[in-house]
Amino acid sequence: MRELIGSHDLLFVTLDTLRFDVAQRCLADGRTPQLATVLPGGTWERRHSPASFTYAAHHAFFAGFLPTPVTPGPHERLFAARFGGSETSGPRTFVFDAPDLPAGLAAAGYHTVCLGGVGFFNPAAPLGRVLPGLFAESHWERAFGVTAPDCLGAQLDRLESIIAGLPAGRPLFTFLNVAAMHQPNRHYLQGAGTDSVATHAAALEYVDGRLDRLFALVSGRERPCLVIICSDHGTLYGEDGHVGHRVAHETVWTVPYADFILEPS
Repeated sequence: MRELIGSHDLLFVTLDTLRFDVAQRCLADGRTPQLATVLPGGTWERRHSPASFTYAAHHAFFAGFLPTPVTPGPHERLFAARFGGSETSGPRTFVFDAPDLPAGLAAAGYHTVCLGGVGFFNPAAPLGRVLPGLFAESHWERAFGVTAPDCLGAQLDRLESIIAGLPAGRPLFTFLNVAAMHQPNRHYLQGAGTDSVATHAAALEYVDGRLDRLFALVSGRERPCLVIICSDHGTLYGEDGHVGHRVAHETVWTVPYADFILEPS
């Protein structure tokens, strides 16, 4: 990633709460055709999240600790906050002298934007201002949240207006937290009365249907864009008696991950 800084825009998308097994199944069943066109090798990479819920996972992500490959390491990281004793920074790692990625990219000349989704990005409470406060510009509204059926569409409307007002020569770092897969998600499956793995999958199908617009927006600035897309954690629908996440369960820790470059459109 080090050699891309300055010449490439950066898009970091967290598909909040997306389970690896559901992501893989939807891909295999042809339910996420947009993702199928961009995922390297046409598949998700299986990784482990550094945390079991949104707030903790994103703090780790922004310090450089993206989901870890499940194969034995060490694995060189894409980016990292500089600190003594790091064993996973290498010659291709973008190492920044700042506590978090948005600050490191801002120092390199990037405009940094946060488009929040789940409640940890809602600025109505002080806790919801912590993660967005890392960015030069942050946005959250109820239309972006977990109860809004077209949450991603509303976020993309805002992103389109941001990009339109940004000078073409200014590199852009966009962080997008997509809330659709998080409970409640029953509204994505007609007739569903409760949240389930099936409604979770239907939510992902909805998201996939909006990704073509997202990718067109970020690749329309006449510069390449490095895309990182992953889940922050999975969630449970009754497995071993659990509902939700923030528990040490394989389905919570295991997440889908991909990174790739979109060329200018």
